Amino acid sequence: MAEAVGFRALYLSGGGVAANSLGLPDLGISTMEDVLTDARRIVDATTLPLLVDIDTGWGGTFNIARAIRSMTRAGVAAVHIEDQVSAKRCGHRAGKEVVTPDEMIDRIKAAVDARPDADLILMARTDALASEGLNAAIERCVGYVEAGADMIFAEAVTDVTMYTKFKDAVRVPILANITEFGQTPLYTKQDLAAAGVDMMLFCCSAYRAMNAAALKVYKAIYDEGTQRNILSIMQTRNDLYEFLGYSAYEETIDRLFVRAKQP
Repeated sequence: MAEAVGFRALYLSGGGVAANSLGLPDLGISTMEDVLTDARRIVDATTLPLLVDIDTGWGGTFNIARAIRSMTRAGVAAVHIEDQVSAKRCGHRAGKEVVTPDEMIDRIKAAVDARPDADLILMARTDALASEGLNAAIERCVGYVEAGADMIFAEAVTDVTMYTKFKDAVRVPILANITEFGQTPLYTKQDLAAAGVDMMLFCCSAYRAMNAAALKVYKAIYDEGTQRNILSIMQTRNDLYEFLGYSAYEETIDRLFVRAKQP
């Protein structure tokens, strides 16, 4: 659906995998295989490049290397790895802890060294802004770029002017995560472009809407014993089939079936 609307890239959120595929909070509980399962499905379903959240890399140097190779084989276009401790938290929650800059640099070096394909974009995410302040977070990101990061993802930015300061310092493309109900105001594309932001991320918008709609459906059916009064918020059967290319599949079946009957 995102591709049909006109978006140029997709994102697989670690928190999204935890919540929607596993029914778990975003606390570093999900595994590499959990994320890979969803990544493969998305890559198979669309032609758009996919950016994948690999959290802290799921372990030490060799775990990070394995994650990079596995993501590359899965066909993803980019990954981001963060500087939180392994027992991580959602980027917009209080109480986040980050590793030392040197430890994060080691993570990036492990990822760069393991990257089998130079086309795989390696993005470094910092969560240090909340606990260490702007200058320290920027200093970290400069070191991350020197270690080989292709892009920078500064999480939980609270003022649009901060993006400009990150961009001026790191001199590589930067990403802004515009997530609802978090620490970052809902800046527009125009706001962020003026601040030097290169990529705008909407990590949770669609699934928040889907989950809210699903809950309304469940409640209505339970309370009323019918779905008649909530059809207006549902995707129609024909709309679903349109997005799935259902007719093309049926035409293939019909063509092969007819051919099979020919002498």
